[in-house]
Amino acid sequence: MGYTLNFSAVWRSFDQLLWGLGLSLALAFVAIAIGCVLGLITAFGLLSKQGALRHPARIYVTIIRNTPILVLVLFTFFALPQLGIRLGKIESFVATLALYSGAYLAEVFRGGLLAVPNGLKEAGLAIGLTQAQIRNSIVMPLMLRNVLPSLSSTLISLFKDTSLAAAIAVPELTFEARKINVETFRVIETWIVASCLYVATCSVLAALLRRLERRMSIPR
Repeated sequence: MGYTLNFSAVWRSFDQLLWGLGLSLALAFVAIAIGCVLGLITAFGLLSKQGALRHPARIYVTIIRNTPILVLVLFTFFALPQLGIRLGKIESFVATLALYSGAYLAEVFRGGLLAVPNGLKEAGLAIGLTQAQIRNSIVMPLMLRNVLPSLSSTLISLFKDTSLAAAIAVPELTFEARKINVETFRVIETWIVASCLYVATCSVLAALLRRLERRMSIPR
């Protein structure tokens, strides 16, 4: 028996999908904002000559990067309450996604910091700048320009990873699509529309981030 496509049931609930899409974007942006802070702190720790800073940073990156993100999500939501740490489902997912992105961004930022030529730092010292001024005025801007493509890719990956929030009933795009699927039994139509929303959003994000990269690039 053939299957006849009928998108009417999906269109009736399209506002739910848009709401879920908005929440997915919010989760990704909040998580990467926190992740950037964690990643930058960890990157400086990885480059530190002090073992008290370098070793914890290395342990954090190793554990998080080698643990599946779904395992981290389930551990944060279901296991931490057993230890007395209780978070809401949205808060626990954002915390997990931020920790996950921070571990990856730590390596991105570390590479960006190493790519800044020592000659520029020496030039800063030669004109009387302090170490803090060199870091804030020379190292950080150049590092951000170097890592922007990787940072863009991480944001898009995090947006797609928000689909895992459905595992703990966060009402993002995948959760709303699954809900419509269960209520209407229009399996193909629901997931076609959800997939198109993911693809369209990722494409728009990629285009905006490429434009930002061009604006921040060093003129040649």
